[in-house]
This record gives sequence, structure tokens and C-alpha cells, in this order.
Amino acid sequence: MEWLFDPTIWVGLLTLILLEIVLGIDNLIFIAILAEKLPPHQRDKARLIGLSLAMGMRLGLLTIVSWLVTLTTPLFSLGSFSFSGRDLILLLGGIFLLFKATVELHERVEGVMHTQSQSRVYASFASVVAQIVVLDAVFSLDAVITAVGMVDQLGVMMAAVIISIGIMILASKPLTRFVNAHPTVVVLCLSFLLMIGLSLVAEGLGFHIPKGYLYAAIGFSVVIEGLNQFAHRNSLKNEARVPFRERTAESVLRLLGNRKRAEPAADAGDGPAAREETFAVEERNMVSGVLALADRSIRSIMTPRSEMSWVNLEHDAADILQQLHDTPHSLVPVCRGEMDQVIGIGRTKDLIGALILGRPLDESGAGPLRTPIILPETAGVLRAMETLKRAHGQLVLVADEYGSVQGLLTPIDILEAIAGEFPDEDEQPAIRVLGPGQWEADGSADLHLLEQILETDTLVINGAGSASLAGFLVERLETLPEVGQVVELDGVRYDILAIENRRIAKVGIRRMDAVNEE
Repeated sequence: MEWLFDPTIWVGLLTLILLEIVLGIDNLIFIAILAEKLPPHQRDKARLIGLSLAMGMRLGLLTIVSWLVTLTTPLFSLGSFSFSGRDLILLLGGIFLLFKATVELHERVEGVMHTQSQSRVYASFASVVAQIVVLDAVFSLDAVITAVGMVDQLGVMMAAVIISIGIMILASKPLTRFVNAHPTVVVLCLSFLLMIGLSLVAEGLGFHIPKGYLYAAIGFSVVIEGLNQFAHRNSLKNEARVPFRERTAESVLRLLGNRKRAEPAADAGDGPAAREETFAVEERNMVSGVLALADRSIRSIMTPRSEMSWVNLEHDAADILQQLHDTPHSLVPVCRGEMDQVIGIGRTKDLIGALILGRPLDESGAGPLRTPIILPETAGVLRAMETLKRAHGQLVLVADEYGSVQGLLTPIDILEAIAGEFPDEDEQPAIRVLGPGQWEADGSADLHLLEQILETDTLVINGAGSASLAGFLVERLETLPEVGQVVELDGVRYDILAIENRRIAKVGIRRMDAVNEE
């Protein structure tokens, strides 16, 4: 019992435990990688068997210390190289480790990827355990020889082995879970095994590589990977602040292809086949329109007040009849004196029939008018869609917080938000192509549609909530617009061409590279 009070023995025990753990980390890492090849219910069993075999081998080798010493005696020579039993074990173990780590790296980096529909094929339990036994023999020999060289008492050696293996058994599951959850860590661990395999082969050939060099390289790599994992975790936290729906939409659009206009230099060396895209621009734009629909306001998709056709009951019947005859719309709001005094919504053909027959168009209920459906401009597009479904073909008026009519909404407006413009007979497209990289647009042009045409994603972000091109430009100018003013953003130049009633009526749009060429 005297050894219990000997501080040198305790120092030797603690030092040996630490070294045994360090020397066993590579064994533990390889067991973690091999255990992943087994079905989930067999992985814990394989880890316990592998580490138990390692402890058994080390304890068995410690009981035959005298035989271990003979392993360092040269058995034969080849030229200037002499080989002992220990050298042969280290050489064969190092070659096996190099081979196995290389195969694992090949499978993970360049292996064939199977589709998710196929069931995963797991390795057999016996083959995995056999590989663990081979590696245990190599790593155990190294650890036991280290123990023999440090401590003289057999009991201290065995205690250090048992304690270190116990610690590794407790740490094996968390370490395995961490390694399997981070693919870069697996590749890093396999690179460690390549280094260790190389050192074993070199030592088997008589070239001693100080362990400090290996551990310094491994430690440096672990620190770098730790910083990488820390940065990745912070990146995930930042992404988590973005709403899940928006992240999903961005992921889908990324799969369809980036909407940003490709730089000519990036494609200079690519052939036509390399530039061929799976999804056409129109398909990407429609999918983008669907995904962004719920985030858009009614103001951004409605027909604005300035473009509405409406009937004023204070006009003569002949003027109203001529107006209804000329309009291409099947439904129109009927108002008294001004647009905000809405009496009802009428079908054009019913209103024409009533006027021809001399029937009154008023709110008494005898006329062909329907009660108007009014939504606040703060309502979402999905709410507007539900309202339109229940409207039985009737349009919906949009009003602001003061009750003033700001526009109207029809199913066509929602379809245009997804698939682009469908101009009426009396309309022309809001955005017109003049030539390569040149357009002319109305001030009321939808910003989302303009983004799709220009293949950019900065207009809505920089528009500060504006729904139209005019609102975007006014926001950038921060003053009442004047003809000739210019705004440049994201390689595109916007020239104000016409002003009507203090609002932007027409805008010239040109890419800056086209301007520079001229």
C-alpha cells in the first residue's frame, strides 16, 4: 500500500492516462468512422466491442512485457534496413491505415451518390469488427510500448489503460455523433489517419518522426476547424433570423437558377452547352412570382386609381352610353360626382341595356348595380384572393385608411403578378422593348415585373415599399421629379422622359454598358 502515498507514482499515473487518451484518440476516431457504416442499432455495440477489445489487448500485452521487449530485436535485414517484430507490425498497420483512410476519402469525396429512393446498404457487423480488431492491434502496441517506457510498475500501467479506455468509452458516443454530423470533420479525421499511417510506415522502416510534430499539426488543424465550425454556427444563427418561408423561397429560386444577369467575363470560356439552363427565364419568373405573391401588398398588384375606368352618374346618358360602348372592361364602378362616392359595380352590358331602356342607374336597388366589395390597402394578397373567390366574378375596390378609393383588383391582376402583363385593348404594355439593353416604361410599371425583365433583385429592396417605378425613382431622388433627371443603380440608367400632373409618366431605361458603347 506504500505506492498509494508515493507522489511520483501518482504523477506517472496521471501522465500515462493523458498519453494513453491522446494515443487512443486516433483509434477512437477510426472506430467512429467505421461505426457509421453499420445500422443505427448496431453502432453503440460496435463502439463498445471495439474499445473493449482495445483494452483487452493492451492489458494482455502488458502481462507479457518481457515478450514485448524481444519485439525490438531485429529479425532480418534488407540492405541497410533491419526489421524487428515491432517494425513489421507498425509497417503492416501503417499500410493498412493508409489504404483504409484513402478508400474512405475516395468514397466521401468522389464516391457514387445514390438516390434517396434506394435503401441504404450497410456494412456487415463482422467485417467492421474485424477492421477494428486489426487497428486495435496496431494502436495498442504503440500505446503499450509507450507505457512500458514511462512506468516501471505493472499495476500503474494497467490502471492507466483501464481508466483511459473508460474515459474513451464515455466520450465515444458524443464524439461519434459530432463527427458524423459534420462532414468536414470526417474528412479532417481521415487526413489525420493518413498522417498517422505515414508515421507508422516511416517508423517501421526505421525513420523516427517525433510525435510532437504530428500532434502539433493535428492540434493546429483542430483549432482551424473549430473556428470554421464557430463561423458556420454564427452563419446559421443569422440565417435563422430570416423567416423560414423567405429562406425556402430563396432556396427554390437558387435551384431554378440565379435571376441576376450573368457577367460576360464569367462566361467567356464556356461553350453553348455550358450556358444552357434547365429552366427558361419565363419559368423562373413565374415561380418567382408565385413565391413572392404572399409577401406583396395589394397596392403592388392592383389597377391604380389613375388608370381606372368608372361611370359618373352626373354625366348625360348619351355620354355614359358612349363611354360604355368604348370601354373594353366588362365591369366598371358606378359613382356619383367623384370616384370616392361609389354607388355600386355594374356589368357593362347591363348598364348599356338599362340606359337604352331608360331605366335609372341608382342605389335604389331597381337598377343593375351590385354592392361594391371594398378591401383596405393593408390587406394581404392571399386575403384578396379569398375575397375574389367569394365575389362570383365581381371586382374588388381598394381603399386607404381615409376611405378614398386607391384602385381596383380583379383575378387578372393576380395572374399578371405571376405571369406578366395582359394588356387590354385600350392599353399598351407598361414596359416596352426599344432595342438590346433599352426599354421605355410607364411610371406605373410594376417594380417586380421590371426586376424580372432587367434580371436584377435590387429594385424592390431599394424602393422602400414603393410598388411602381415612379415611386422607386421619387424615393431615390427625394424631390419632385423633373424631366431629364437621371438615376443610376446596379448598372442600369433611368431617364425621366415625361411628367404629367407632378407624377412620372414615362421613363427611359438603358443598361450602362450599352450607354458606354455609344
